[in-house]
Amino acid sequence: MEKREDKQEEEQEQVVNPWEVTAKDGGKIDYDKLIDKFGCQRLEEPLVDRVQRLTGRPAHVFLRRGVFFAHRDFDEILNGYEKGKKFYLYTGRGPSSEALHLGHLVPFMFTKYLQDAFKVPLVIQLTDDEKCMWKNLSVEECQRLARENAKDIIACGFDITKTFIFSDFDYVGGSFLYFWWDNYIGTHINITTYMQVVGIFGFSGEDHIGKVSFPPIQAAPSFPSSFPHLFSGKDDLRCLIPCAIDQDPYFRMTRDVAPRLGYHKPSLIESSFFPALQGETGKMSASDPNSAIYVTDSAKVIKNKINKYAFSGGQDSIEKHRELGANLEVDIPVKYLSFFLEDDAELEHIKTEYGAGRMLTGEVKKRLADVLTELVDRHRAARAAVTEEMVDAFMAVRPLPNMFD
Repeated sequence: MEKREDKQEEEQEQVVNPWEVTAKDGGKIDYDKLIDKFGCQRLEEPLVDRVQRLTGRPAHVFLRRGVFFAHRDFDEILNGYEKGKKFYLYTGRGPSSEALHLGHLVPFMFTKYLQDAFKVPLVIQLTDDEKCMWKNLSVEECQRLARENAKDIIACGFDITKTFIFSDFDYVGGSFLYFWWDNYIGTHINITTYMQVVGIFGFSGEDHIGKVSFPPIQAAPSFPSSFPHLFSGKDDLRCLIPCAIDQDPYFRMTRDVAPRLGYHKPSLIESSFFPALQGETGKMSASDPNSAIYVTDSAKVIKNKINKYAFSGGQDSIEKHRELGANLEVDIPVKYLSFFLEDDAELEHIKTEYGAGRMLTGEVKKRLADVLTELVDRHRAARAAVTEEMVDAFMAVRPLPNMFD
């Protein structure tokens, strides 16, 4: 009885699932506890070194600095790649807003690196059906947002000869629906029961019925037979999914049923959450525009948001700051620079000087504003070049003849 109460208390300390990310009393997410709870593995330095060796290029800053910190069988993906066996990438976006914030860009920036480094195909799922159910939006509005979000995704620089973007409303039918129905609803109905899904996702009697039916739709792209125009005859192809760790429940379910369906378990490489400007309490919130930097923000807005809202670990007076230095553990400008400042030496210099009190909060915030303004300006220019015809081309159901070249 006592052990059960301890477990319930621990589970109440933080909630991490695809719909909610909260820590007890507004605290930080404990990622070590999350790894233990979910049963994934810490992404250690030897794996990062191995990626560099196999690809012949430096590891992405998100790998070097532990932004992508956990995995499921990423080592098996590398084992196969070393033997000449390619894989495909799968990631996605739930299009519930027109403008993306920087946290939304993180998985796509990293997936772009993986596609370029390993020279593999990629499928990107836009879950407009999910957002129609969850966000009380019309079908037409969700479809419109999916296309708008696709423009931001394309602007990240994906290779059209290796990339297929699809929205659920447009693509879920034919072979995709057949796979979903045959493997989850029809002949294998006993494989994933309602109570198993409730146990994985924590659903209650108050939850929308769509929540129960949606997980197989997000699971299906993990299997190559969902894309016969791409992977016909390649049912042995492995899948690697870059995502934030709140998406893990979908693929715990998927990995459980995969061997019984005759497929490889999908592998995952999982990131921590990009924090809100106000502090590291979970994910940035699209519902609070002042919690995030958006790709539509002007240089002036970026500067104002950083100066006004970015939580500082600096002291409350210059004299005290010079004496004690900044608390880097809670400082949001330093955390943002850890994501987006490419130069490792400069980042370490800032941490050393700021932590010692020789650099002031204003200086660090100014450097962050410069870095983010450059990033957002570059993205905005790339997005402006994306036409409706380009969106159609990326979303066209077509073979990708050179996808492994």
